[in-house]
Amino acid sequence: MPEPDINADRDGARPAPAALVGAFTLWFAQRRWEWSPPVYRMHGYAPGAVEPTTELVLSHKHPDDRDHVAELIARTLRDGEPFSSRHRIIDTAGTEHAVMVVADRLLDEAGALVGTSGYYIDLTGDLDAEGRHVMDERMPEIVQARAVIEQAKGVLMRMYGIGAEQAFKVLAWRSQETNIKLRDIAARVVADLALLPAPPVGTVAAFDHLLLTNHTRIDSEPDA
Repeated sequence: MPEPDINADRDGARPAPAALVGAFTLWFAQRRWEWSPPVYRMHGYAPGAVEPTTELVLSHKHPDDRDHVAELIARTLRDGEPFSSRHRIIDTAGTEHAVMVVADRLLDEAGALVGTSGYYIDLTGDLDAEGRHVMDERMPEIVQARAVIEQAKGVLMRMYGIGAEQAFKVLAWRSQETNIKLRDIAARVVADLALLPAPPVGTVAAFDHLLLTNHTRIDSEPDA
């Protein structure tokens, strides 16, 4: 007997895909994973139906991404780096999802590193109705603050290797999760760049070269 489709409505019809966002935690000492209900659903399971393990996590990765993610997880467990990535997963129905994992270090009350915790963001679908409603209400503010939002989008695009639409989804998600205006989230992203380590000298030198020679790579044809 086939398993019931946990994503179907009561009448059996599947709803339009929505951009799921779910939380996860990886505890280093026990090598134990915890998933919130949306992460279970993202992988095609009913919440709590299986125990997430590293083996299960890797079994759902796209074959072309699996080795890369396995290396990231091994580095996380070895060096304590947050498990962050953009890759593809295959759910139990065989559907491919483009996901972004955004995480930070998890410290105990004494300040000791005990794990990594963050979010899975399914970039495959669209913002749900609630998300669209929030964005519609805030659209005037978004228009007024477009410059800083575009800056923040550019930062996310470069840092995570994602497109403009996906970067905007991430900013919109953070706005919804924290109940903070989108323009304020974007402004904080841009301001927090000052807290990052300075780029290596070689990177700056390479960018200098690109900046000073970019005129040679611009199409000379006038705009239509």
